[in-house]
Amino acid sequence: MRIIYIPIDERPCNTEIVKRIANSTPEIKLILPPNEFFGNKKSPAHTEELWEWLNVEAKNCHALILSIDMLIYGGLIPSRLHYLSEDTGMRWLNRLRSFHRNHANLPIYAFNLIMRTPSYSSSDEEPDYYEDWGREIFLNSYLHNKSKHEDLSQKELIQLHDVQLRLPEKYVEDYETRREYNLHINESMLELANEGVFTFLAIPQDDSSEYGYTAKDQRVILSKRESLHLYEKVLIYPGADEAGATLLARVYNDLKDCCPKIFPIWSSIHGPQITPMYEDRTFEESMKFHIRAAGCLLVDDANSADLILAYNTPGLVMQESCDQYNKDATYTSFRDMKEFVSQMKRYILHGRKIIVADSAYANGGDFDLITLMDEKGILDKIVSYKGWNTNCNTLGTTLSQGVIGQNGYSVRLQENIIYHLLDDYFYQAEIRKELTTKFLPNHNLSYFDLKNKADLVNKERDRRMICYFTEKIKNSFPQINIEELYTYAPWNRMFECGVRLKVKFLR
Repeated sequence: MRIIYIPIDERPCNTEIVKRIANSTPEIKLILPPNEFFGNKKSPAHTEELWEWLNVEAKNCHALILSIDMLIYGGLIPSRLHYLSEDTGMRWLNRLRSFHRNHANLPIYAFNLIMRTPSYSSSDEEPDYYEDWGREIFLNSYLHNKSKHEDLSQKELIQLHDVQLRLPEKYVEDYETRREYNLHINESMLELANEGVFTFLAIPQDDSSEYGYTAKDQRVILSKRESLHLYEKVLIYPGADEAGATLLARVYNDLKDCCPKIFPIWSSIHGPQITPMYEDRTFEESMKFHIRAAGCLLVDDANSADLILAYNTPGLVMQESCDQYNKDATYTSFRDMKEFVSQMKRYILHGRKIIVADSAYANGGDFDLITLMDEKGILDKIVSYKGWNTNCNTLGTTLSQGVIGQNGYSVRLQENIIYHLLDDYFYQAEIRKELTTKFLPNHNLSYFDLKNKADLVNKERDRRMICYFTEKIKNSFPQINIEELYTYAPWNRMFECGVRLKVKFLR
């Protein structure tokens, strides 16, 4: 099956990871735009070139996975910075209608994010004024919106009054004007879904909270979806960078006319009811949405399941992965990790296929989980391991790899597991903090700016990744050597890294 994929931006989490998932089966040929069409962080993609390329490629393909944010704004970050006119937005809507008429047999699986509202001050991925006023912009909206639903405390009332006195109106106006534009695009996508232009539409919400701009926008979109009765065709849930992978799984299932059954097992009895960091609902509720979005079915009987989802969650309190050596006591007292891993091994011994969503910590994997899985010798016997960024990023890519890797290449699956051990655990949970606190200051570099010394950082990261893998993975992948490992910094910062990996299988 030939599938066109236009991602939300050029980062490896939206390109390389999705390609790796697709390449784990011989059934998929994933077609992405040429790299030169993409933008670079705040610089938008060449949307006209993308549009021309899409119209050519669409003639010989079976499905299209389309990021609306990439097509209209030029990418995820440009969607938060643009000054597009109403005429431009209308032109894109009409183009999509025309495209559907011209390619009536090509199913379009689209995704369009609800714009996030970070709770902190940083202009790294936001307008320049968010560097100084981001926290205040968030609080102004959060507290004002909260006051419509419940009484504010005296402290909150004082905080809101203070923020409203200090916050420059011009920044609020700029921010709200863009949000209003983007919300109109979100609503217009629902109309296109209702018209039949889209076969399926996902509307993930990025870094969400209970109140504020993003929550208000979500309610507007939910109301419109209800009025159009698009309950099955349009799903709205937390997420962002996993959306391309999620829709790849759905396309694969739809084209094969199948619906894999998923049975979850949990590392903590409280895990399902915990609300993870950066999201607005519990692990269990997000899981239901993501399983549906991927075209799968949640089941309550392991014997009927095609895939066992081993879901690693916090015990009671969630922390960042880089803080796990000073972890909250409930990571131990409210989890029995030995039993969790033993349960996985029992399923494996009975021939079941295991996919691991490592969401116990935010922004990286769990040392206890990796260590115990290696000791039990099962790291190389699962279908997928992932544990990066937010819970829903991890969950969506885990489900996608499970769906597509069920009957895929064993060697590709093992290479993908190694890829995510290197990136999700060794880099995100360990090496990133080491480099940021000790290595970068010695070279006058910062977390958000590697200046002209990215190669220096990359080589040091490569060295540490190899060392960590060699030292800590003792009982898994005995027939595999890492032949090549090169990392790079896509946006010249430390948050994410790209990994060029080649492994050699020993006979």
